[in-house]
Amino acid sequence: MSGKIEPSQIAAVAAILKRSQRLVVSTGAGVSKESGIPTFRDALEGLWAQYDPQKLATPRGFLQNPKLVWDWYAHRRALLADAKPNPGHYALAEMEALVPQLVLVTQNIDGLHQEAGSSDVVLLHGDIRLNKCHANCQGNPTHINIEELEWDRNAGPPVCPRCGAWVRPDVVWYEELLPPAAIERAFNLSEVADVMLVVGTSGVTQPAASLPFAAKRAGGTLIEVNPEPSQITAIADHYLPGPSGEVLPQIVAAMRALGDMPGAQPDA
Repeated sequence: MSGKIEPSQIAAVAAILKRSQRLVVSTGAGVSKESGIPTFRDALEGLWAQYDPQKLATPRGFLQNPKLVWDWYAHRRALLADAKPNPGHYALAEMEALVPQLVLVTQNIDGLHQEAGSSDVVLLHGDIRLNKCHANCQGNPTHINIEELEWDRNAGPPVCPRCGAWVRPDVVWYEELLPPAAIERAFNLSEVADVMLVVGTSGVTQPAASLPFAAKRAGGTLIEVNPEPSQITAIADHYLPGPSGEVLPQIVAAMRALGDMPGAQPDA
């Protein structure tokens, strides 16, 4: 159960965020779940409950059974086809206009932050809406627009028109490294952030779970919004217990009410 948040807590956090010059927001699956998007394991229901995740989300599993993995991701895409950004997504997009710099680092693969209007999003785990050549024959990633391809859609994935390798979702699987440029930027930003806002993540999945610790070690103020305590809560300077879709709009409203503060840049 999430606890009660006092107005004074919202006001204190809003003031910290309003004064921030280099704000980093780190989001996890909890934000997407509020839009009705199941987590990877939550989606393993019905027909899919019998399958080992290692068969559905590893390079080895894909090469052993491309059709099975392709069908699994078609199922997951169908689950999020009607999902829309929730008030938490929109609040983070609105927050950009209230601070000089906001970069959003997310583990989510659904594209809802971008749809809500966040303009600078670092995708740690990829984008399920996109597809790429499994061999990345023209660079990493080599995106493929499958709408331009002709293939038997009941037979499994298409092949790359350039090299003939299978086409796969542009997401990070188990046993794969995160995109080097994305994780490097995420750590660089965390180490210079004066404030990090952590939203809807358990703080378990590495290396994303290390970002708040990097920010804290570098002297940044850490704010967490989460319905339940996480692995991050113990080091957070401020913990606001509650769903992001309820808490973040309150924070943004309080930031707007502050107007221009000493040390803050004018609103965009």
